[in-house]
Amino acid sequence: QRRSLAPSQLAKRKAGDEEEEDEEDWHPPTTRKRQKAVSETESGECYRSPFRKPLAQLTNRPHCLDSSQHEAFIRSILSKPFKVPIPNYKGPLGLRALGIKRAGLRSPLHDPFEEGALVLYEPPVMSAHDQLKIDKDKAPVHVVVDPVLSRVLRPHQREGVKFLWDCVTSRRIPGSHGCIMADEMGLGKTLQCITLMWTLLRQSPDCKPEIEKAVVVSPSSLVRNWYNEVEKWLGGRIQPLAIDGGSKEDIDRKLVGFMNQRGLRVPSPILIISYETFRLHAEVLQKGSVGLVICDEGHRLKNSENQTYQALNSLNTPRRVLISGTPIQNDLLEYFSLVHFVNSGILGTAQEFKRHFEMPILKGRDADASEAERHKGEERLKELISIVNRCLIRRTSDILSKYLPVKIEQVVCCRLTPLQAELYKNFLKQAKPVEELKEGKISVSSLSSITSLKKLCNHPALIHDKCVEEEEGFVGALDLFPAGYSTKSVEPQLSGKMLVLDYILAVTKSTSNDKVVLVSNYTQTLDLFEKLCRNRRYLYVRLDGTMSIKKRAKIVERFNSPSSPEFIFMLSSKAGGCGLNLIGANRLVMFDPDWNPANDEQAMARVWRDGQKKMCYIYRLLSTGTIEEKIFQRQTHKKALSSCVVDEEQDVERHFSLGELKELFTLNETTTSDTHDKIKCRRCVNGHQVRPPPEGSDCTSDLSQWNHCADKRGLQDSVLKAAWDAAITFTFHHHSHEEQRGIP
Repeated sequence: QRRSLAPSQLAKRKAGDEEEEDEEDWHPPTTRKRQKAVSETESGECYRSPFRKPLAQLTNRPHCLDSSQHEAFIRSILSKPFKVPIPNYKGPLGLRALGIKRAGLRSPLHDPFEEGALVLYEPPVMSAHDQLKIDKDKAPVHVVVDPVLSRVLRPHQREGVKFLWDCVTSRRIPGSHGCIMADEMGLGKTLQCITLMWTLLRQSPDCKPEIEKAVVVSPSSLVRNWYNEVEKWLGGRIQPLAIDGGSKEDIDRKLVGFMNQRGLRVPSPILIISYETFRLHAEVLQKGSVGLVICDEGHRLKNSENQTYQALNSLNTPRRVLISGTPIQNDLLEYFSLVHFVNSGILGTAQEFKRHFEMPILKGRDADASEAERHKGEERLKELISIVNRCLIRRTSDILSKYLPVKIEQVVCCRLTPLQAELYKNFLKQAKPVEELKEGKISVSSLSSITSLKKLCNHPALIHDKCVEEEEGFVGALDLFPAGYSTKSVEPQLSGKMLVLDYILAVTKSTSNDKVVLVSNYTQTLDLFEKLCRNRRYLYVRLDGTMSIKKRAKIVERFNSPSSPEFIFMLSSKAGGCGLNLIGANRLVMFDPDWNPANDEQAMARVWRDGQKKMCYIYRLLSTGTIEEKIFQRQTHKKALSSCVVDEEQDVERHFSLGELKELFTLNETTTSDTHDKIKCRRCVNGHQVRPPPEGSDCTSDLSQWNHCADKRGLQDSVLKAAWDAAITFTFHHHSHEEQRGIP
């Protein structure tokens, strides 16, 4: 090939040769391939890359393997260890296969050092030498409440959960595993018990569940509420079994299935059942063991002789929690039954308790007691409190002042109408049950007379049938009724309390958008409420013992809705006074008192609860100078006893002697309030007093809690001011946390 000899071309070729010398290791691919092919063909040697692997010849004929070889091959594929599909993952699983126990020390279920963690148990601190000697499989771990729950617990609820856990794990009283949750209404007892159950079902210091199953026993009206609360707070993490009603065979089948559950992960570890259903099917539940039993509204177990108490007491479970906002209702012996149920033996037998505690304490509380009896009673009271406080936790509703609006509770004394007064005096002349009580006899006729007088105080219509039939005490009473009187229509002007109620409802309806709850012990009184609402065209709902459990939950939910048009919720205290949440209303009228103060307290706590946004007004109506004031006085005596034993108040006054409490069948027409006269109030001048006494005064505990007594001029409630001229004679006031709001 001829090349140009021109100077410019020679210079180019010379520059190209120098570059080839500098990069003599590099050759174009085509040239290198051609050279390699030439060298391979010429020398017969193959220079392959060490990174290349020889290709295998593919054939369509499979290898002939027997079945055992094939199965072994498949097993080798499937048995490869699990690898976390996260790049560069270096977590605790590593490359171990699933199901292999972790190596090293055991760890708690939740982080005890996380901010806000609620630690129920902390292992003892060990030195480095002890840590080397301890068996890693037996080292205790922290018990930490699930953060899902600990984040929503208020400070007093965190304290309550810790107390419950210490009691049921026998850390407060060695050998005893029970306790009483005696917080007042509205403090979240249900949430605290759900937290306790969930913790026991998931963890313990031994790094395993403390219990397998738990049973919650409650009134039938609260079974659905417990189920909803578990779903609300645990969010589907657990599936409770709720039973209330159904055929015997169906219930037995469910209970047998529940009791036969075993293992660390029980499908339905919580059984929610009513007291009635438990009593009827106790034999099934007694065949196995249960880790924990919780008795809601546990004051139903105050009588150790009834069948429900005995059925629950025979249940094979060491851990027992009793929930009751009112553990003392009538006497100390009932209190003993509750304590004995959760921790048998810590107070001795019933006879020993009565001799050692009950008699000295009651004698010391009597207004006629001697100084020696009072001193002995106080000593025995302190001894009883020191024993019981190890297994009882009690917080009052004052804690709610941080979270709830003001509650104003008022006892309103209403004068009888002329018709009521005449019927009342006529009954006392004819029935004459006073002699029976003076002789210490309480016959059926005496109890019937008490009921008749209570109904007469509500409205004459409730005893009209007895007047027609001229029963004992009502002979000739029909002539006292107005001409042409009929029970088909309600006439508020014939009853002092009904007249005041009519005013309260009318003023509330016309001046606000508040809703009202009406509570009574008698369904006949609820019938009168219905007639009044129809006459005034008030929309209402009614809950009594005839309503099914499912329907109760629906009407409560509907009434609490802000968009619901119902103005009034009528409630039978016997059917729905416990556990219902009626925060849709902020005014409650307690139309008649009950002998048991716990029933009234439970019913009045329906509106002042978690979720309430408005100021609450509670009206307790009493007929002036009648048996209703005597009942209220008896409630005061019982609540003073409860305050001493449960609330540890040492300065509760001894208002009434036991002899005075027997004066039931009298009518005082000259007083504005028989109760106010009996407490000998030293705050009133000419019957008027609107300011609380100075701090340190010896009359600060008049009526235990009522810190104002006033006539019309002292009222701050505009609704009662408007109703005063109807029939009101006197009021007692109690503000829930007035010092915080600056009320004078």
